[in-house]
Amino acid sequence: MARGGGRGGGGSRGAVVDSMAVVLIGLAMALAAATTQVASAAGHDYRQALSKSILYFEAQRSGRLPGSQRVSWRADSGLRDGKANGVDLVGGYYDAGDNVKFGLPMAFTVTMMSWSVLEYGKQMAAAGELGHAVEAIKWGTDYLVKAHPEPNVLYGEVGDGDSDHDCWMRPEDMTTSRQAYRLDPQNPGSELAGETAAAMAAASLVFRSSNPGYGNTLLQHSKQLFDFADKYRGRYDSSITVARKYYASSSGYGDELLWAAAWLHEATGESRYLDYLATNADALGGTGWSINQFGWDVKYPGVQVLAAMFLLRRGGNAGAHADVLRRYKQKADLFACSCLGRGGANSVRRTPGGMVYHQSWNNVQFVTSAAFLLAAYADHLAAAGQAAQCPSAGGSSAQPSELLAFARSQVDYILGSNPRATSYMVGYGATYPRQAHHRGASIVSVKANPSFVSCQAGYSSWYHRRSANPNLLDGATVGGPDEYDNFADERDNYEQTEATTYNNAPLMGVLARLAAGHGGGRFGHHSVAADLPAEASSSTAINRTSLPSPTPAAPEHASPIEIEQNATASWTERGKTYHRYAVTVTNRSLIKTVHELHIGISKLYGQVWGVDKARYGYVLPSGLPSLPAGKSASFVYVQAAPPADVWVTGYKLL
Repeated sequence: MARGGGRGGGGSRGAVVDSMAVVLIGLAMALAAATTQVASAAGHDYRQALSKSILYFEAQRSGRLPGSQRVSWRADSGLRDGKANGVDLVGGYYDAGDNVKFGLPMAFTVTMMSWSVLEYGKQMAAAGELGHAVEAIKWGTDYLVKAHPEPNVLYGEVGDGDSDHDCWMRPEDMTTSRQAYRLDPQNPGSELAGETAAAMAAASLVFRSSNPGYGNTLLQHSKQLFDFADKYRGRYDSSITVARKYYASSSGYGDELLWAAAWLHEATGESRYLDYLATNADALGGTGWSINQFGWDVKYPGVQVLAAMFLLRRGGNAGAHADVLRRYKQKADLFACSCLGRGGANSVRRTPGGMVYHQSWNNVQFVTSAAFLLAAYADHLAAAGQAAQCPSAGGSSAQPSELLAFARSQVDYILGSNPRATSYMVGYGATYPRQAHHRGASIVSVKANPSFVSCQAGYSSWYHRRSANPNLLDGATVGGPDEYDNFADERDNYEQTEATTYNNAPLMGVLARLAAGHGGGRFGHHSVAADLPAEASSSTAINRTSLPSPTPAAPEHASPIEIEQNATASWTERGKTYHRYAVTVTNRSLIKTVHELHIGISKLYGQVWGVDKARYGYVLPSGLPSLPAGKSASFVYVQAAPPADVWVTGYKLL
């Protein structure tokens, strides 16, 4: 099982890998950058990697496999899923190296596959992979439709991680629990319903022109799911508690509600969804959170980039919502700048070899998602003749070409341009993981040996073997190396050798971008309809054009939270000079209260009093859950060092 885990913070910054060759341009030439050939000094075959990244999804299929199945060592599985609950839940995807169908990461996978096709479908068509990509999306959406049999009912999981992890079995041999877990008004789950709504809305655009009936079906499901998520608010892992150990919701459901609204606005053009995105920007954290990672749990950077795209294609003329969209864009810019090491204390850590690093468990998920966001954002910035603004780097600008170059450096690292010269995509390059942590790949194919492999026999006969998997998990992007670029290709090293669907979903998009060597963001720049197969093509409905740059955001829309830090005492003990630092956090808003305030602290070497450690940074003590207008809160820390870096990572303003 690969999970999201904790939230990464700041750290030392590296430079973009020297071997990356890019075309440097000025802001005046930003639009031309979108069509400038991008050469790879590393010589990677992005087209081959793209093909493999999509092929991987066929190894993850659950259900009755089609005649077009290309991963030949897999066979039918999970054919009775949902039967005990009186519903057909056959199909969908296994999330990683196990045999559970987890709804939240599956829906996010579908959203990101769809976004990849919407941005870079034309490039996929040029590589001969668009049909495969659309087929992969439909395998997921067909299941999501089944999982939503009533407007306010959503099945969010089949199987459970505990019983599944007790066994090492091929999916074709499963004897573990296939219990299905559902959400309804009495058992809400806004994260899961919201993400599934986003997936359905994004996918509806993929099928809009060639299969309008199916696209409309997806859109209707999306609208119902969004209403369900918003009306019956609650954490999904409080209703489906078996998911909490594996895919706990750390960020809450505010980001998924905004994410779903953004995709529904994109799919429908209806103002009510844009109104929702704008009026709930503060309350749900959309313009409060500054998070430097994007994935199945935390959607805020994705929301912020989408909202920034809405603004960019309107040229800043977004009517009543212009100011709020500018605030979203400021956060999108900050995400980009943080990835480039220009986000101040919020900058992303990098390994010595240059890889974005957040956590030990499946870190690559954040590498691929960041690479996609940066590539797509770069193309939209270039089309609008703009750059990302980095206020923490002296107000400097990050050009679209820089964002794209950094995205490519991360992809090249995955493909082998790293200190170990190891590809972290199975089947790509000469040196890649041979012992991927994957039940189906590590046990002889049922087609080669149909003899039943039992729960424990899988462990004793196959799991502990120190040899390559008998089946190639072609295209799987594994969890990757540690913070020092070290990697152990061992099956039981699941933190590094397990692959997931949500590692590959954004990667296929950025690989298509790099394979083509030129830009072409979907918003008004091309239609993929002519390139899609007849049964599964798409085009966007709105023709967008590039207009003048927006005016700067008004000062009153800056963060209402002020941080002041002072040294209040110093003393020497055993040859060391210690300092007591007092930090005051003040809500400068005139009328609104700050809720869910999260504080980031780096370069902290001593003890801290007055704040509580949270999974992502620090929070105010439980006795002080909010900060009313004009009020302050203080905390102190002691260390024999200069002051720590203290900043706000997120809040809600109500």
